[in-house]
Formats: sequence, structure tokens, C-alpha cells
Amino acid sequence: MKGPDDRLDFGLTEDQIALRKLARSLAKELYEPHATEWDLAGVHLPESERLRLAGLDLLGITLPTEYGGGGRPLLDALIVIEEIAKASQLAAFPIFEASTGPARVIDLFGTDDQKAQFLPPVARGEKTIAVAISEPDAGSAATDMKAHAEIKGNEIIINGAKRWCTGAGRAEQYLVYVTFEPKSGSAGIGAVLVDKDTKGLSFGPQERLMGFHGIPSADMFFDRLRVPVERLIIPQGGFRKLFTAFSIERLGNAAMSLAIGQSSLDRSARYVQERKQFGRPVIDFQLVQSTIANMVMQVDAARMLIYRAAINAGNNAPQTLEASIAKCFANEMAKQVSDMAIQLHGGYGYSVDYSVERLHRDSHGWAIAGGTTNMQRIRIASEFLGRRFEQRS
Repeated sequence: MKGPDDRLDFGLTEDQIALRKLARSLAKELYEPHATEWDLAGVHLPESERLRLAGLDLLGITLPTEYGGGGRPLLDALIVIEEIAKASQLAAFPIFEASTGPARVIDLFGTDDQKAQFLPPVARGEKTIAVAISEPDAGSAATDMKAHAEIKGNEIIINGAKRWCTGAGRAEQYLVYVTFEPKSGSAGIGAVLVDKDTKGLSFGPQERLMGFHGIPSADMFFDRLRVPVERLIIPQGGFRKLFTAFSIERLGNAAMSLAIGQSSLDRSARYVQERKQFGRPVIDFQLVQSTIANMVMQVDAARMLIYRAAINAGNNAPQTLEASIAKCFANEMAKQVSDMAIQLHGGYGYSVDYSVERLHRDSHGWAIAGGTTNMQRIRIASEFLGRRFEQRS
């Protein structure tokens, strides 16, 4: 059985191939045996595993070397994310956060002092930075946010609430997007870094979701929370910088979806060659062959779109159009391919013992997180046509 390594040559360097081999071995030996157990128990990834990933230089892969990171291109992070996520999405999440998440916002837009203070603990695995953007009435319409910040002297005072905060209650720090002028829309929005133990910050109960078991998620509440003005990462009016950061995160998201698709395909390919019905291996039936072929085409196409965006980006942020195309396609691919995997497994596909139902549940989460596929389509049309489309009446 040929894997993607045999079919798709993207000119990976020897160093990148060695990095992939390391991540694949780690995933197979340490994380795959625990993936189902962790999912059923809904436990959070042990902190010791986050420190292990950091010790292997697999956390801050894309962060600058002067702040403890690997200084590698974006593609290297996506390679590692896919390999770990094929075994366990939970285990891959710290890499996703550190290499393609909020830490990259500080890397891109923070001051030298902010980078020196906040990035090294992320690279060492001592701290995780989560993002807080969505609110009860501001999901896809992020510019409708009401969480308000006011600068008074040397302090920033924050009031309001955030919803669907992945990492809430467990992450040590949060990049909180707030409005300094509610009536100004995107022009009033900025971002502030807040520590978990800051007075005035509280968390709702941990949410029970269809997938993403073990990945923390909760509401966040800000009641006259005060932080030093030095915690202002993106000043008012810098909301458009988000699109640059979002493009990086969207490729990390797409890599998670790619892992789901590839794992679903790999598991199905093994199963249909081993399983017998009517005295024949299931793969002998043309309908099964056609399904496998469709899965192969979708997974390969998603990988090509992701790699195109990442290779073109190098050490920088990818083009918005390429990132949105990759995310939208990979998200929908993961849902479709994992569903096909369930069908190929028959009754076993509905069993937790075969893992494909877990992959399918997680696939829907990535299609919502970081901008839904419908919102990606709007972004794709906007970028392709060079036009801005107003969604409000």
C-alpha cells in the first residue's frame, strides 16, 4: 500500500523528512495507544506530554530562534501537526496552538519586549496561549463583539464575556480580542494578553462537545479586569492584522483536518483488505474500490492545497486566498472521508474500538473552528474578485 510519502514529492529536505519521521514514531509509540482511552475519558493532555513535546523541539517550531523556537518554515509545523494528529488530535493540539495559534500573533505583531517576555515560555512548554474572540452574539460576525476595553493611565480595564474559547480554564494565558470603541466596528478592535489568574477573570463550566474530547472549552467572563498597558499586543484599529494571523491558524486547522482524512483512509485501506464477506475480501467489490479511490483523491488534493499555501509562505504568513481555499477544502474533505470510512467499516465503524467514529466527530469541529466553511467561501470570493462583501443588511 503506497502512502502519501511515495506518491507526492514536494521536494522536502532531508531535515524535514527526519522531522516527519520523529513525529510519526512519537505518535505511533506514545499517542496512538492512548487516543481512544483519552477520548472516552475526556481527560486533558497531561502537562508532562506538553513538556515532552517542548523537549523534542516540537512546540514552537515556527517561533524565532532568539526566543527559544525552531525558526522553521510553516510547512515544518504542519508536517508535525499532521503526524501527531493522525494518532491523537488531543496530543497535536499544543503544537497547533504554539506554532500556528495566538503565539504567532505576538511573534508577528508584538514588540521586542513582548516577544522576549511571552514567547520563550511557550517554546519551553511552560505556558500555553489560547485565543478569545467569539461571543454569544459575535461568532462569524466577529466585529460585533461587545467585550470592552478602556485604557486608563498605565492600565487596561476589560469588561464583558467570551464564548467558545478553546483552552479556557486550562491555558495559562489568553489573547483576548476587545473593542475600544463599540460603534467603530473593526476600527475599534484590538487584542490584549491576559493571565489566567488575573483578578476579574472567571470561567464557565467545561463544555461537553460532540468531538474535541479533552481539549478544554469554556466561556470566559471579565469583570473590571485590569492588566498593565504593556499587555496590549494589537492596538485599536489593528483588527485587519487578524487576517494575517488567521491565515496561519487556518493552515494549522487544515493540517488537523488532513490528519483526519489520512488516518481515515489508512484505517479503511487496511480494513477492506482484511475483512471478508461472501467469501471474498471486501476490497474485491467495485463499489468499495470506487470509495477508496474517492478517498485517495480527496486526501491528496487537500494535501496539495495545504502544501502549496505553506511552501509559498515560507517563514511568513500564507496568502489569505490560498489559506482559505486549503482550510475550506480540507475541512469538508475530512468530514466526507471520515464518513466514507464509517460506511466501509460497516457496524465496526460505529464502534469506538475502530476510531473512525472519533475521527468523524472531530472533523466537524475543525470545520467550525477558525471560520466556518461558509465564511471561507465568502473570503475566497472576496479575495479572488478583489471585492469586499458586506454581510449586514
